[in-house]
Amino acid sequence: MKKRHTPEQIIAKLREAEIALSKGQSIAQIARKLSITEQTYYRWRKEYGGLRADQAKRLKQLEQENARLKKVVADLTLDNAILKEVADPNFSRRHVGGRR
Repeated sequence: MKKRHTPEQIIAKLREAEIALSKGQSIAQIARKLSITEQTYYRWRKEYGGLRADQAKRLKQLEQENARLKKVVADLTLDNAILKEVADPNFSRRHVGGRR
């Protein structure tokens, strides 16, 4: 079962981890305490390390918008390719099945 953490929750957990690290705890101990894997900790630290909660939230919004725009571009590119093929004067001869 996958848990989804908000950017704010991730940053709060990273802060907790930093405090625990400064007290000499190991990453394994910290990860268990935060109920995450060590891999998740390192991934979060790489992605969110040094960000404030509002910056992390904005980053996620921008990533979602970027994914949406990429899909729109892909759809429009496909539409454009189809229209170019249909507009080709040789299209009807190739696909109707008749010979000239």
